[in-house]
Amino acid sequence: MTVPARPFHPVDRDRRRFDLRTTALFFGLLAIILCVMTFVARTAVDIVERRPLWACSLAMGSFAAALMCRSRWRRLSVARCARRAAETLEAAAETASDTLRAPAPAPALIPAPVESVDVAVAPTAPAGVPSEAGSPGPEATYPGTGPLGLGGDEPTVPLDDVVDHAELDPDAFEQAIADLCARDDCRQVEVVGGAGDLGADVTAVTPDGRRVVIQCKRYCDTNKVGSQDMQRFGGTCFTVHEADIAVVVTTSDFTAPALEYAQQCGILCVNGAELSAWSDGTGPCPWDRAEPGV
Repeated sequence: MTVPARPFHPVDRDRRRFDLRTTALFFGLLAIILCVMTFVARTAVDIVERRPLWACSLAMGSFAAALMCRSRWRRLSVARCARRAAETLEAAAETASDTLRAPAPAPALIPAPVESVDVAVAPTAPAGVPSEAGSPGPEATYPGTGPLGLGGDEPTVPLDDVVDHAELDPDAFEQAIADLCARDDCRQVEVVGGAGDLGADVTAVTPDGRRVVIQCKRYCDTNKVGSQDMQRFGGTCFTVHEADIAVVVTTSDFTAPALEYAQQCGILCVNGAELSAWSDGTGPCPWDRAEPGV
């Protein structure tokens, strides 16, 4: 008769060595279990003191269930349960220790594709052309004008470079209007639009010393400036901003009630076509359209 040989399991000597971290985790888990058992015991004592009848009924039911399962109860022993619990705690402690000891895997580095970048070099602005701040240089020249628009013969800004104002965002549109004012020899040009501007987006002083307050309305062709917008601006342009000349500039047009109100209040209206003429130099400046003495 052949006796089956038991499989040989090699003993991992490293796991049998004393490990301080594993031992500490083992006793830590054991302490937690003891604390939980103590808490359960105190809770049971409190229940017995407060509700003795309910506790007695529960105890009798537990005792009856134990008698019914006495055949299985005999198979269990305190020593065996303690040994299994100790083995379970030790295995859990070793697993936690190995997890803490193992280094975290480094993330894989994926090289980013190298793309060629074309850097466009902006041409050097001619001397005196308005910068982003909106102030002209000492020798500013524009189409059809000489230095500072005094009638020279060498234009430095071609007409083909006129900005399409309808394609700008509101902030860029306000800056473009300020650049036009600076181009036409205005002083103290400022972009003041924003929260709490009370209708004023650009302020400037004309060459003859009049204060200009401009409200910019970058609207599409189907959205016209209405009388309500005009009335809000008319209530602040003269009294609050102390304008000598009040101007509303838009990329679209004005409604008939808005034009009527502007004429009554003395507000100049510049629609999209008039703005294009002002920008390319074929039309007058808004303050040149003001009545004499204004």
